[in-house]
Amino acid sequence: MSKVICNAGPIIGLIGLGKLHLLWELFGEIVISEAVHQEICTPSHRSDADIIKNAIGNGHIKVIKVGSQGMIESMIGKLHRGELETILGAKTDSDIQYAVIDEKAARAFAATMLVDTIGILGVLRRAKTKGLIEAVKPQMDKLIQNGYRISNVLYEQVLRTEKEI
Repeated sequence: MSKVICNAGPIIGLIGLGKLHLLWELFGEIVISEAVHQEICTPSHRSDADIIKNAIGNGHIKVIKVGSQGMIESMIGKLHRGELETILGAKTDSDIQYAVIDEKAARAFAATMLVDTIGILGVLRRAKTKGLIEAVKPQMDKLIQNGYRISNVLYEQVLRTEKEI
């Protein structure tokens, strides 16, 4: 098992699928930054907050403080605090294998920082490989129905790769 740090988007997406458990079943140790915790636990995400609090209480997710707040402050602009803390958390903790993050700009920045990333679709593909879900397509369809943005090109690419079309 490995250790990953997650941004809010993939967590919210997995909660919407009822599949948050895939993170700890696939990776083992799951951490989120304080900024990500705050983002998920806003009043607009009340049900998500309850699920996250339960996962934290059960020891499935750990909230960490990411250092270099001055650096994060200086970098806020194109990326949000949660994305920056996720990337810098991965960069500064050598035990973290991946930053679980979906946003294109954040993944590009992570690559410049030599941080390996995986997105929610990568999580779902791994879950299928491990037999934790039967197919990726119904999960992607539900993500889209829930307002998650997946380009048509990526959608079809994943279906072809997973031999679901």
